[in-house]
Amino acid sequence: MASDRSVSVLDAVESALHQTHRICFSPFDWKKWFVLGFCAFLAALGEGGPSGGLANFRSNPFLRRREPLPPSFDHFSSWVLGHLPLIVAIGAVVLLLGVALGALLQWLGSRGQFMFLDGVLHNRGAVVEPWHRFRRLGNSLFLLRFLLGLMGLAAVAAISGACLFIAWPSIRGRLFDGRALLAAVLFILLVIPLALLLLAINLVLHDFVVPVMAKREITVMAGVRVFREELLPGRIGAFLLFYLLKLFLVIAAGVIITLGTCITCCIAGLPYISSVVFLPIFVFMRAYSLAFLEQFGDDWLLFSEAPPASATGASPDQPPPPPSGSAPAEPPPHDLSEETQPSLQAPPPGESQPPPEA
Repeated sequence: MASDRSVSVLDAVESALHQTHRICFSPFDWKKWFVLGFCAFLAALGEGGPSGGLANFRSNPFLRRREPLPPSFDHFSSWVLGHLPLIVAIGAVVLLLGVALGALLQWLGSRGQFMFLDGVLHNRGAVVEPWHRFRRLGNSLFLLRFLLGLMGLAAVAAISGACLFIAWPSIRGRLFDGRALLAAVLFILLVIPLALLLLAINLVLHDFVVPVMAKREITVMAGVRVFREELLPGRIGAFLLFYLLKLFLVIAAGVIITLGTCITCCIAGLPYISSVVFLPIFVFMRAYSLAFLEQFGDDWLLFSEAPPASATGASPDQPPPPPSGSAPAEPPPHDLSEETQPSLQAPPPGESQPPPEA
C-alpha cells in the first residue's frame, strides 16, 4: 500500500549530506576510509557498459561515392573468407573469455554492493563479516544481473547481425543508399531503447532493490516484487524527480572527479585509489537513495538500524537484562544488621533471661 507521507528529493539530499559528514568526517578515521573505499571499489565492479567513440569520417565507407575497391581490400577479403573457421573460433574464444571476466566482475560487484551498503548504514569499515553475511543475497543479485547482461548482449548481437545483413550490399559497394539508411535507423531505434531499459533496471536494483533485500533479508526477485507493489504505486512522479536530480548530481560528481584526477596527475583516478580519495562522493551517492527511501514511512528507516556500541544496548554500569522466559531475579537480601544486634529491652514476664555466654 502506498503511504500518504510526502517525499522530497531535496530533503533526501540534505539528509545524505548529513550522513556523509557523519560517516567520513565525524571523526575522520583514515583506516575506515581505506576499508570503506575498498567496499566502494568492489561495488563499482561490473557497473560499466558498452561505450563507443566518434566515427572517423575519413575512413567511414558510407561517405564515399562509387570507387573501385583497392587491391588491399580485395586481398583482405579473400584472406578472411579463406580463414573464416579460424576467425570464428578465435572470436568465440575471445567472446567466452570476455563473458567469463564480466561475470567475475559482476559477482564481485554484487557482493560489494551489500558490503558498501552495510558500511554506510552502520558507519563502519568492514570486509570479512559482511562478505560472508551477504553471501546469499549477493549471489541472488548476481544471477539476475548476469542473466540481464546475457539477454542484452544477445539482443544487441541479433540486432547488429540483422542490420549488417541489410546493409551488406551497400557496405561492399561503399554506398550510403536506402538499405544503409534503413539499417542505421533500425539499429538506433532498437539498440538505444534497449540500452536505456537495461540502465533503468540496473539503477533501480542498485538504488532501491538492494536496500530492500538487505533490510528484509530476501532474494532479488522478492525485492523487485516489494519495490513494484509497496514502493512504486502512487510515487512514479517522485521517482522520476529522484532520477532527474540524480542525473545532475552524477554530472557534478563527474566534474569533481575529473578535476581531482587532473590535479593529482591521474594518480587519484587509479583503481581503488579513486574510491578512497573520492570516498565522500561515493558515500553521498549511496546515502541519497537511502535517505529518499526513509521518507516512505517508519517501516523503511535504515540509518537508525545501526547497531549500538554494546551488543545488548545496556550501559557498562548497568547489568544486562535477563533473557526472556527466565525467572525474575531475586530481591537483594534484607539488611539484618539491626535484627542481629542484641535487644536491650527486658524480657516479658514469664521468660527468663538467657545466661550470658562464657
